[in-house]
Amino acid sequence: MGAVAPLHGLLLAGGRSRRMREDKALLRYHDQRTQLAVTHDLLSTVLDGEVKLSVRADQRDEPERARYAQLIDLPDVEGPASGIRAAQMEAPEAAWLVVACDLPRLDLETLRTLVERRDANADATAYVSSHDGLPEPLCAIWEPSSAHTLAAMLSEGRNCPRKALLRMNTTLIEQADPASLDNANTPDERQRIATAIDSRSRPSAPASSTQENA
Repeated sequence: MGAVAPLHGLLLAGGRSRRMREDKALLRYHDQRTQLAVTHDLLSTVLDGEVKLSVRADQRDEPERARYAQLIDLPDVEGPASGIRAAQMEAPEAAWLVVACDLPRLDLETLRTLVERRDANADATAYVSSHDGLPEPLCAIWEPSSAHTLAAMLSEGRNCPRKALLRMNTTLIEQADPASLDNANTPDERQRIATAIDSRSRPSAPASSTQENA
């Protein structure tokens, strides 16, 4: 067994948010902080190395994104695979903990469990989706060895990270909280998740005053 690759963080924030109709990275679910800021802090908490922000070239000067170290997505590839591959090309010796910015219910336990159960001998370590049983590519650790498969798929015009994980040697683990990787891509999904977050963070009701009224 060789040396374990250093683990870097990659926060995917280069999406066009077409279905949401507003920038998903700038939505606010937690204490008026942007989803980008909250997720970046989560990654920084579980990793020792620097966390990079994956952005399109035309987003680099957007004020919220400009606060962070950035990696520019590949210009000729659409979707999250563009950011993942750009990171692999910048630091081919590193593994990347890749997380999307549209996971409002992501928590430290989910990230810590992924890091603790990382299989450095596999090409990737990923959660099994609680919805369809397939790998979750956008909260996953991509080892250096995964670069060959992803690059080959992109050369074939295939840019689906999930299909890349299915093609390679991926270690799969179960989610402790089935809702932790629910993403918000549409206004309806945003409202549903915001309501769930609000209900969990709201203080519980005081004890019944039955005795006082007895």
